[in-house]
Amino acid sequence: MSAAGRREGMDPQRLLGEITRLASERKAIDAVALDMREVAGYTDWFLICTGNSHRQVKAIHDAILEGMKHEHGLLPRRVDGVAQGEWVLMDYLDVVVHIFTPRMRDYYRLEQLWGEAPARAAEGG
Repeated sequence: MSAAGRREGMDPQRLLGEITRLASERKAIDAVALDMREVAGYTDWFLICTGNSHRQVKAIHDAILEGMKHEHGLLPRRVDGVAQGEWVLMDYLDVVVHIFTPRMRDYYRLEQLWGEAPARAAEGG
């Protein structure tokens, strides 16, 4: 099992699409992809999405983790926040996933914080 991303052979766009698809299967809300290639040196994409509850945030995390592991042999380099369930961060190197509860997404407003990064509605592939 390897840490994910282009460094392991998966194109960042495809990685983003697969992660988005898995999040969507667990009914993630308002998935937005921020193109970080021109504004950050450590990743190509942020995927930001919302779960209605701590339970749904964890379910979205679990779906992404298990799906990427079983379908592609990829594990995130790092995961934070699962125990609290309000903001889970999954670092797949070329794609960094942020899964929020509505309250935490509104509080941190990553889309506004990274306003110079082009944003688009994320669609699974």
